[in-house]
Amino acid sequence: MRRRDFLIALGAAAFMAPLAVPAQPQRQLYRVGILSSSNPASVGQLIDAFTQRLGELGDVEGKNISIERRFAEGDLDRLPALAADLMQRKVDVIFAPNTVAVQAAKQVAGSIPIVFASVDDPVGSGFVASLGRPGGNITGISAIQNELSAKRVQLLKETFPKLSRLVVLTSSSESVSNFQVAEIETAAGVLGMEVLAIEVRRREDFEPALAQMRTWRADSIYPVSSAENFYNRGLLAEFAAQARLPAIFSAEPYAYAGGLMSYSPLSKALFQDAATYVDKILKGAKPVELPVEQPTRFQLVINLKTAKALGIEIPQSILLRADEVIE
Repeated sequence: MRRRDFLIALGAAAFMAPLAVPAQPQRQLYRVGILSSSNPASVGQLIDAFTQRLGELGDVEGKNISIERRFAEGDLDRLPALAADLMQRKVDVIFAPNTVAVQAAKQVAGSIPIVFASVDDPVGSGFVASLGRPGGNITGISAIQNELSAKRVQLLKETFPKLSRLVVLTSSSESVSNFQVAEIETAAGVLGMEVLAIEVRRREDFEPALAQMRTWRADSIYPVSSAENFYNRGLLAEFAAQARLPAIFSAEPYAYAGGLMSYSPLSKALFQDAATYVDKILKGAKPVELPVEQPTRFQLVINLKTAKALGIEIPQSILLRADEVIE
C-alpha cells in the first residue's frame, strides 16, 4: 500500500471510531443519621421540616444523601444502642435534636459531627465550650428554655393575675430540668407565687399527683421542657384538663395536643436551622467553625377550645398578642 493510501485509510478509521467519552466523577453519597428520642408520629412534621430544608439546600435523599432514621419511641434507654447502630452505618453526621439524643450520640460518635436543634443548655450540658466557640465536634441551635422559663411564668401570671400556687411537672431523666425549676422558682418568687415540683410520667401518676395538688391548693401548672414531657405532651394536656387548671407549655405542639397555651421558639424553624448546619458540614465546614445559634422566632399559641372546656376566659389583651389562636 502506498503511503498516501495508508494515511487516507487511517484517517477514515479514526473518523468512524466512536469518540471516547470522559469518565464522569461519581457524586459522593453522604449518610445523615437522625437520632430521635420520640417516634415518627410525634415528631414527623419536625423531621419533615428538617429533610425539606436539606432538599432546598441541594441535599436530596436518594440522590446525593441517604438518611438513616432511628427512633427510641419514648424509651430513652434505647438511645445509646440506636446511636451505636448509626455509627456502624458509617454516617457522616448525626442530627440529634435534643439533650438526651446528643448525650447518647456523644458517647459513641468519636469525631463524627453532631448537630442539635433544641438543646436547652449546650454549655451547661458539656456539649460545647461556649456558644461562640463550640470547641469540638458538636454544634447546633440552642432552644434557650432556661431563659424562657421566667417569661412563661410572667405570661401565666399576666393572663391569670390571681394565681399564687404553681405546680411544676418535672422530668427526672434530664438534669437540665433542675435548672429550669430554679429559674421558675425565681420568677415565681418575684411575682409572689409559690412553686411545688411534681413528677407525672404516666397515667398511673394522675391520681396521687392530683391528690397532692388539691392538698397544696395548686392553681396553675407548668411542665418543664424535656424529651419525656414532649413525648407525653398529650398526656400532660389531659392531666391539666383533669385538674381543671390553667397551664403553660414550652412548645407549640403541646398547644396543638390540647394544652391551654404555649410560648416558645418556632419548633419547625429550629429543625430547619439545624438542617442548614448539617448542609454546611456536608460541604466541608467543621463544627468547631459553626457557633451555636439562638432562636430568633418565637410564638405565643392560645388554645381557645381548651379554655372554653375549662371554663377559663383568656383576656383580650393576651389574645391580641397571640401568634396563633386555636378555636
